[in-house]
Amino acid sequence: MLPRLLPSRAPAALLDPVVRLLAALRVTPNALSVAGLAGAAAAAALIANGALPAGGALLLLAGSLDLLDGALARATGRAGPAGALLDSTLDRCSEAAVLFGVLLYQLGRDASEEAALAFAAVTGSLLVSYVRARAEGLGAPLADGLLRRQERVVLLAAGLLTGWLRLALWLLAVLTLLTVLQRLRLGLRAVRAQAADGGER
Repeated sequence: MLPRLLPSRAPAALLDPVVRLLAALRVTPNALSVAGLAGAAAAAALIANGALPAGGALLLLAGSLDLLDGALARATGRAGPAGALLDSTLDRCSEAAVLFGVLLYQLGRDASEEAALAFAAVTGSLLVSYVRARAEGLGAPLADGLLRRQERVVLLAAGLLTGWLRLALWLLAVLTLLTVLQRLRLGLRAVRAQAADGGER
């Protein structure tokens, strides 16, 4: 198991009261997933129009819904493959939308370096998720990785809020590529081990 920069779930002491309130209000996990996408789209619009701190704050808020939808699904007995598929798909759409907003903002400033970095970041982010999905489709669970979605959201939001967006984009571009290579290596090892075990049987 590799060390993680951020925990996969928020502390139960913080999460449970919110989940209980959402359950009492009959909010569904799918509704939270859709709300997260809507928040990401709104953040992208703010960023594209130059409102970077507001976009960063909204990105954090929308990203927090990703912690809640899974917890709500488990708490209400609604966790299942269909919800997981919808959640994963909307997460990818959310990430792409926000980075597209960053790309539009940088193109409007004629900042070709930052625009290229935004493209590299979205490509790397999608590949990080793809390698995991493909490995798991081959029967090799793969949750480890240096820069998972929650780290990417926090890193980009921090860059937007502090004005260090160029640095954040460089880190995203480089670290997502490293995470793709890392996951590919781990996935290949796991798939080959499974194949070897199958051959021995």
